[in-house]
Amino acid sequence: MIPGEYIVADGEIELNAGRETVKLLVANSGDRPIQVGSHFHFFEVNSALQFPRESARGMRLDIPAGTAVRFEPGDEKEITLVPLVGSRQVYGFNGLINDSLEADKNFGKKGKDKQKEKKKK
Repeated sequence: MIPGEYIVADGEIELNAGRETVKLLVANSGDRPIQVGSHFHFFEVNSALQFPRESARGMRLDIPAGTAVRFEPGDEKEITLVPLVGSRQVYGFNGLINDSLEADKNFGKKGKDKQKEKKKK
């Protein structure tokens, strides 16, 4: 065995087996291509991507780790999302959450608005 080597069983490996999924139709209304990586919090993707955003809260693309989906200008495609797992804390990205996903279901009460309140004090 080589350090770091994976030895996997023959046959197909199903990603995210048994996890809840959501299918969304996403359209790029912008004038530039937009690429979204496998573990990016889809709720916080570029605002030029048009879709029912609240349906993507706490979700990521159901694609292999390290890969991405590219949306060309004017593109419209169906994507499949799966829930983020683990601690379900989302920090960074576009700063819309910056907290536990379960802490507050209302967009705008955490993340960027919370940071503005801290600066005022």
